[in-house]
Amino acid sequence: MKAQPPNAPAAATRGPALDFTRQDDNAWHWLENRDDPAVSDFLEAANRQADTWFAPLESLIERLYQGHLARRELAVKGLPSRLDHFTLWSETAADADYPVWWRHPNDAPQSREVFFDLEARAQEHTFLELGDMALSPDEQWLAWTEDTQGDETYRLFIKRLPDGAEHRLLDDIGPELCWAEDGQTLLFTRYDATQRPDSAWRLSLSLDAASADARVETDELVLREDDAEFWIGLGKTRSRAWLTIESASKDTSETHLVPAHAPATPPHCFQPRRPGVEYALDHRPGHFYVLHNEGLVHFQLEVENEDRSGQRRVLVPHRQETTLEGVDAYAWGLVIAERDHLEAQVRLRRLEFDSDHSVTLNAPLPCSPAPLSLGLGDSPHFDDRVLRLREESFCTPPSWWSLDLDSGERRLLKRQPLHGDLAPEDLHCQRLWAESHDGERVPVSVVCRKDLANQPLPTLLYGYGAYGEALDPWFSVSRLELLQRGAAFAVAHVRGGGERGEPWYLAGKLEHKPNSFEDFLAARDALVDAGVSNPQRIVAYGASAGGLLVGASLNRAPQAFCAAVLDVPFVDVLRTMENPDLPLTTAEYTEWGNPSHAADARRIGSYSPLDNLDAEAWPPVFLQGGWHDSRVPYWEPAKLYARLSLANAEQAALSNRATLLKTDMTSGHGGASGRFKAWREGARQDAFVLWALDLLDADLVNADLMDNPPVESPRPHPCPTDENPQA
Repeated sequence: MKAQPPNAPAAATRGPALDFTRQDDNAWHWLENRDDPAVSDFLEAANRQADTWFAPLESLIERLYQGHLARRELAVKGLPSRLDHFTLWSETAADADYPVWWRHPNDAPQSREVFFDLEARAQEHTFLELGDMALSPDEQWLAWTEDTQGDETYRLFIKRLPDGAEHRLLDDIGPELCWAEDGQTLLFTRYDATQRPDSAWRLSLSLDAASADARVETDELVLREDDAEFWIGLGKTRSRAWLTIESASKDTSETHLVPAHAPATPPHCFQPRRPGVEYALDHRPGHFYVLHNEGLVHFQLEVENEDRSGQRRVLVPHRQETTLEGVDAYAWGLVIAERDHLEAQVRLRRLEFDSDHSVTLNAPLPCSPAPLSLGLGDSPHFDDRVLRLREESFCTPPSWWSLDLDSGERRLLKRQPLHGDLAPEDLHCQRLWAESHDGERVPVSVVCRKDLANQPLPTLLYGYGAYGEALDPWFSVSRLELLQRGAAFAVAHVRGGGERGEPWYLAGKLEHKPNSFEDFLAARDALVDAGVSNPQRIVAYGASAGGLLVGASLNRAPQAFCAAVLDVPFVDVLRTMENPDLPLTTAEYTEWGNPSHAADARRIGSYSPLDNLDAEAWPPVFLQGGWHDSRVPYWEPAKLYARLSLANAEQAALSNRATLLKTDMTSGHGGASGRFKAWREGARQDAFVLWALDLLDADLVNADLMDNPPVESPRPHPCPTDENPQA
């Protein structure tokens, strides 16, 4: 493989690390001082180095970007959603970054009108992220929250629809909003000093329809959560009878209820928290549905009377090979999401009841062949008998279906259009099973061009494996640019995620976290053993907690990968978890452990990437961070970059190793706002991947890049030629 574009200048490979080294701080902790001008100077110097390194690839980046644009439908119209009075939908113009929301009266489709223009609002800011949009029950007022820095701190606005003046009501709040059914009350959240949503508040409004004026009458605390490991979330049952305020940690939850038509009523705790017990609620008139895991790791669904009289009854019992993931209530019954452990696949099931609450129908909802992502789409009415379903896979773009529960008709409403030289039928998807260090079978998903499926391909291997999040198959237009050029894309569904249910998550957290790293390396080996991947040309990719996964895996087996991309990576785990004043730290104790306990500190320290870094052994790496990131602070990728760069500068054998850092000084954890900037940043990332996979062609890069012969990898542990990278 090539270690860098052959004509990259020496200054670009040297980097700024030597110029900013402080002999009394070899760990580079001084980078945590945001107010020190040297910090931004260092990050800007690293950005310039990255820009210089990428300069020979600019024509490739532009080709990737333009290819992405050419493959997708740039003008996008969302599916209309029919509410009580109006039908709403969004439209994004071909040259716009953000959507515009439209509506028309249900009985007058010709009377279209714009009621919220996010594209126009975005022109006033370098960054804009919408937190939440909430329509009043009469659909005449719109409230929304927005973040204009990327630090996930929001402001609250409200306006009379369609074109009333906007009123800025509050600053420095959380993103969530929920209207009470009185049409005069909003629930919202506020943060504590560590940016934990620790409280729910009730905003009583004075709304004047004639003048379109909106004023705050009272701003009252509803519920405060004092436990630093818990955070507050808001909701409302589909029946519109109850407002819900959930207080939850990573493994324990508690729900408080407020009558939606009487929001000043003090909240009532449905069931007091019990350590390790999670539960979720939904409601139909006369009944509450309780999904819980008390003594039942895979969850069980029970029903009880709304007046809380009598005993709960089991509706869906606990099963060993299936985890119950969610419940949605309708007037006619329930839709249940359940995950099959053996297939690592989510399914939807429908339960219908008679007037005595006896089950009259228990059947799966029809769907496309697995593996796929599957979920309920927008169906706002409690009595809807035509459901919307959303599907996508690695081969098939997002598709929205309607399902008529009475006729059984399943009709395609919309599928994301594709253009260009790769159609879904040109792609090949498969599911492999890797054997990890302890014999556990780990699912690995792969997609590539069908005509290349029977040969070892350069491969981008993606992983996450935290918080019980399932990486169900998803379609990516930008990924087609990699596939078209001969790469394969694979996902390692490691323990710590949720792909095989709750046990899969529990087996990759706390003391079991090292299973995630072993699973990721086992997935890499399985791809090689199956003849899917070229062992010398595998790039690892991880973002956020996925950066921890990849970083720890590289420390264990740096020779397994020819390069890595780490996006806002969580790599300084021990030091971060030792600082309870940082945003989100205390809420993470049940995920990683509490370092104030010696055993937890030793365990976290045993795998934290920066605490186990062999800077000389790592392959080329592209790191990305965000100046306003409140989840993984900019200094985590910056410290890793600095220490790798010093190794490059101090040893001649590493002088050509590509170690790059790009920090977006205008954004946060989610990267750039606005789709075009985000797509262009993705093109730069893909150019690095193609370079690392040795998939550069003369017609895809600047001509002067091809004037010199390739520079071979200077790494002391080159990618292996055998099939056992850990040997």
